[in-house]
Amino acid sequence: MLGYVTIGVSDMPKSEAFYNALLAELGAKQLVGMDRIKFYGSEAGGAMFSICIPFNKEDPEPGNGTMAAFSGGDQDGVKALYQKAIELGATCDGEPGQRTDFFYGAYVRDFDGNKICFYEMNL
Repeated sequence: MLGYVTIGVSDMPKSEAFYNALLAELGAKQLVGMDRIKFYGSEAGGAMFSICIPFNKEDPEPGNGTMAAFSGGDQDGVKALYQKAIELGATCDGEPGQRTDFFYGAYVRDFDGNKICFYEMNL
């Protein structure tokens, strides 16, 4: 169902280094890279995540309520992704923990304030 999600960034080299290292932890890599946009995924034709310098060349603005979420697989995976993001310079927006009976999650913000979630869901 999902093709790709794009977030805006202000410093492509800095953001590219951050997401290259972080998403490698999930087995993803940069599948397509052009000057102003980079697409990440784990397989050709699968869902992707992308970072871009906004087309209108204005500052990127994270949306209120907008968030990209990545499955950590299990609670240890969530904790590992959260820690990796923090090591790479992300800021904490919610330490790893049980949020509901079926949802374990952790939240960070990248250099531009984009919110990222790492989660395990047991429905």
